[in-house]
Amino acid sequence: MQRRAITVSGIVQGVGFRPFVFGLATRLQLTGFARNDARGVIIEVQGTPSALDEFLAALTREAPTLARIEAISSRVIPPQDGAGFEIRESDSGGHADVFISPDVATCGDCLRELFDPADRRYRYPFINCTNCGPRLTIVTGAPYDRASTTMASFTMCEECRVEYEDPLDRRFHAQPIACAICGPQLRLLDQNGELLESDDSLRGFAGAILSGQIGALKGLGGFHLVCDATNEHAVQRLRSRKHREEKPFAVMFRDVALAAAHCHITAAEEELLRSRAAPIVLLRPNESRGVADSVAPANPLLGVVLPYTPIHHLLVEAVNQVPLVMTSGNRSDEPIARENDEAVERLRGIADVFLVHDRPIHVRCDDSVTRIVAGQELPIRRSRGYAPLPINVPFTSPAPILAVGGQLKGTFALARQNHVFLSHHLGDLDHHQAYVAFESDIALYRELFQFDPAYIAHDLHPDYASTRYAQATGLPLIAVQHHHAHMASCMAENSVTEQVIGATFDGLGYGTDGGVWGGEFLVGDYTGFTRVAHLRYVGMPGGDQATREPWRMALAHLRDAGTGCAEFDSRIADTERRVVEQMLERRLNSPMSSSAGRLFDAVASLVGVRDRVSYEGQAAVELEWLATGRAECGSYPYEFCDASNREAQVIDTRPMIRAIVADVQKKTEQRTIARRFHSTLASMITEACQRISRERGIRSVVLSGGVFMNALLTREVLARLDTAELRVYRHRHVPSNDAGLSLGQAAIAAARLKDEPHRTIVI
Repeated sequence: MQRRAITVSGIVQGVGFRPFVFGLATRLQLTGFARNDARGVIIEVQGTPSALDEFLAALTREAPTLARIEAISSRVIPPQDGAGFEIRESDSGGHADVFISPDVATCGDCLRELFDPADRRYRYPFINCTNCGPRLTIVTGAPYDRASTTMASFTMCEECRVEYEDPLDRRFHAQPIACAICGPQLRLLDQNGELLESDDSLRGFAGAILSGQIGALKGLGGFHLVCDATNEHAVQRLRSRKHREEKPFAVMFRDVALAAAHCHITAAEEELLRSRAAPIVLLRPNESRGVADSVAPANPLLGVVLPYTPIHHLLVEAVNQVPLVMTSGNRSDEPIARENDEAVERLRGIADVFLVHDRPIHVRCDDSVTRIVAGQELPIRRSRGYAPLPINVPFTSPAPILAVGGQLKGTFALARQNHVFLSHHLGDLDHHQAYVAFESDIALYRELFQFDPAYIAHDLHPDYASTRYAQATGLPLIAVQHHHAHMASCMAENSVTEQVIGATFDGLGYGTDGGVWGGEFLVGDYTGFTRVAHLRYVGMPGGDQATREPWRMALAHLRDAGTGCAEFDSRIADTERRVVEQMLERRLNSPMSSSAGRLFDAVASLVGVRDRVSYEGQAAVELEWLATGRAECGSYPYEFCDASNREAQVIDTRPMIRAIVADVQKKTEQRTIARRFHSTLASMITEACQRISRERGIRSVVLSGGVFMNALLTREVLARLDTAELRVYRHRHVPSNDAGLSLGQAAIAAARLKDEPHRTIVI
């Protein structure tokens, strides 16, 4: 007989791993035990060598669906007396290498019980098991046991206790286990937070929604605002109260069949909708959407999500399959409300009725948003269902690193060994409440992962809130240029280690020359980069104000190109135009920018799509929508300027601007101009990459930055670079926008520390 001590690390807690080990050991007639500790699952198992070999092989081959095994170590130890196999109490001591599971959509077994009148959990809105339910949002510490979750205050009834302690039950050590006798309960509140008497709080809430009211629903990671998606008046009232004039709302459909009656759904999109993560998926609606026009005004896509909690499943049944607007429970741009009193305080005046419960949410977590582009997933917001799954990177960090990301679409990352744990979406840090959440969630993740950073990686921009946070820690700092972080983010998630060409196109990023970068071609790796080409610098009148008023960028590009446009001038007040012209002439509050995002804004305004925006990136998004579906119809001229007297080649956009103006003056169809502009950018990117490849001998290209959220541009660039026989890497697991910066910062910091271990501050 032989005995082996085995440690299994990864996502192996709260996913039914110990019951699986118990069953496997019993089947193979092995003795020993399994328990959780801060490192993962610790197993001691004893039997014949052949049975032990089979046990080790089956650990990976037959692991539970939700498990994600990162490593298995095994060593032979002296045999011990004993009979049978047991599951022991967890050990909370030691250093934590355990991974925290994301929240998981309700499984099929629990759904069957939920709607089975003979089941004791019939219609219980908090049904769950080891294969589904809350994880990240309720966990308060490691290891993942009930005492370290927000369920600690709920004492299990006898029937739940029996299930919880039975290794053969699928609820064995399901930490959120509960039933109507011992678990959380729903309550219905009025707009002032006063209790509304109701025989069935959920049906009462559903009735309010069907009558045209707006509801606030406490979900997994925070509150949602809910209304009837077919009721135009209700949707408009929600927009008015929430101060969200035009940004699209997501819609919850009961199931894929109902969603398919409203939208075109490919096999890949259906797989995402049905996945355990259950994200919001952007889909192309049918000609008759079946929802109110105000749900996604002028938007060719609809954000669709399926029910992913028992409360959702009960709610969509109670509203007779009516599609529901399901949007973040906040005022525009604030973090979502998390707890009952907070929700009533912050959402009073928006919601008419509140459906709340008494299970606390420890980690605030928005819905994830994603889509399929060119046959692969392109995450837009990585949050519930995905975070905090680690990104496996092709290097080992020499020390624990906290990377704090940028200013917009905030995330942070913890780098330890060869994993980077990326946080959930935190919002834009220029909003105070988002910054408060950023600080508190960093502290929470440090506690959960028992993570003590030795270094802080941050953006070069001195005025970012994340930079100020880093500076206030007193820890050694590693400053990372914005677009280098974008490039490294795409490299890291694709396990790329060689030198690459980085086409990094976005809105704004602080450059090493003090300019505002955003249309960049870099060459390098994790340790460093060279800027080899970029879009021509143009003044950005009013700084950040130009991002809210695209006409300012249009005027800047017109003046730079030495031309005018009567159609544009007729829409802009003379006084406004003169002020901006003087700002440009005097270079007053007009930083020079190579931003591709601001170029999109300029063209959108010149074409007449959008002179002012109500949300970040709106003009660029609407220009993409305008061009989508239009066949290729030519492109505009541009020039590569000689780089002999410069650090990098400059791509001159002035010929393109003059040609666009000529098309506008000829009354060329808007969508034709928009399509030609996209083709022109695709041509620019391809030609630049080909030139750099020939000069540098590099065949790999990474595409990163928020501009590559543009599906039309991304598809065309991918096709052209493939024709050019260049190897292209794109984002598939992490957003290409600023939400991915923290991953890139962590990767660069780790590489620099390995290369220069004695430096404490790296710029």
